[in-house]
Amino acid sequence: MAARKKKEETLEAPYKLKLLFTIVDRDKRHFYLDILEGYEINFQTVLYGHGTAPSEIYHYLGINNDKAVILSVVKDSLVKEILNNYEDKYFKVKKGKGIAFTVPLSSTIGISLYKFLANQQEEELF
Repeated sequence: MAARKKKEETLEAPYKLKLLFTIVDRDKRHFYLDILEGYEINFQTVLYGHGTAPSEIYHYLGINNDKAVILSVVKDSLVKEILNNYEDKYFKVKKGKGIAFTVPLSSTIGISLYKFLANQQEEELF
């Protein structure tokens, strides 16, 4: 029993995963989803947001308050490349700016779920 517990405590995932938040104008969401499609991402979803400030403020500032929030689970090793790709595209798309940041995922429940999120279903990880 003690040997099993020690083995479980030292078990570490071979790929670190992060949750990537991409916040862009709703009408630009497909552009950023297309960028993400080129990477090993098995889970992503789009949430729609709407700002709470009065519409006059948005009009005065010249910004759109209808946003798309794209949540993607990505390997840590791909984050820098994705963010660099985003930055490159921000300057090439008219009003294509947005916000992107990551949050580390410290654990998942189940090896099968982890393999799915890490896009490693066929590979023996543990």
